Amino acid sequence: MRKILSLFAFVISAFALNLPDGTNQYESNVWAAGRVENIKPYEDGFGPLFTFIQGNDYFAFGVVAIIAAVVFAFVLHFLIIGPKHFSHDGKKIYAFGVIERVSHALAAVSWVILVPTGIIMMWGDLFGGGAFVRVCKNLHGIATIIFAVSVPPMMIYWTKRMLPAIYDIKWMMIVGGYLSKVKRPVPAGKFNAGQKAWYWIAIPGGLVMIATGAAMYFLDFSTPNVAGWLGMSQIEVLRLSAIIHNILGIVCATFFFVHIYMAAIAIHGAIWSMVTGYKEEEEVAILHSYWYKELQSKGQI
Repeated sequence: MRKILSLFAFVISAFALNLPDGTNQYESNVWAAGRVENIKPYEDGFGPLFTFIQGNDYFAFGVVAIIAAVVFAFVLHFLIIGPKHFSHDGKKIYAFGVIERVSHALAAVSWVILVPTGIIMMWGDLFGGGAFVRVCKNLHGIATIIFAVSVPPMMIYWTKRMLPAIYDIKWMMIVGGYLSKVKRPVPAGKFNAGQKAWYWIAIPGGLVMIATGAAMYFLDFSTPNVAGWLGMSQIEVLRLSAIIHNILGIVCATFFFVHIYMAAIAIHGAIWSMVTGYKEEEEVAILHSYWYKELQSKGQI
């Protein structure tokens, strides 16, 4: 065991030593002589809001509180309502092509890395900073690239189906039937209102996360131009990016956990549709009744 721990520590240390330590720091407007000149008093712009939220660890405590509340709600739902089971012996309906499944898998892998590493960075001081947090930061950056690759296919294949519809209001009013043990058809197309909400949070919101994350990751490398475009100082761009990134990150993390619970637990076996591409006919008839009727009218089932 001691040898394994030593090897793990060596790998972490080696990885950390190979990380870029911030090039051009001597000429940096953030780290070098220009630092003080470029940081305006904290009373200006977003300074008071940023220092109030960040200084009191509201981001860090906020994400823990919300995730704890979501997990508590899941436990209650599981114990009181329980997962829905649909027959896996009947016909199957082809729902997702190869490109959709691959892009979804890339997005899923990226979010599995993004969420915990983001939370660890929020609590960086608790973890002692150093190599471990720097590794998480760089994993966060790599996962962001994977997510960015997955976005265009999902936008091309899914955006039209993700547009809001009137029946989505009915779905929300009955919470998609998730609060009932009775299996009766709920108003939903190929994607229900909950999945649509997650899509519009994850994709446009994810693009905002990429932009704000890049501003923080690269710090002063190109932000002077961005600051000029926005008519803001560089430090204000960083402050605003940090505020938006953290708030949106908490929202995304919340929806991510809800999405996992719904796909993996609340609907037994639903997650396999993103592996095989097929959904159970009974599941489609009940949970995506409008899409089921559409397929029937087109003679596709």
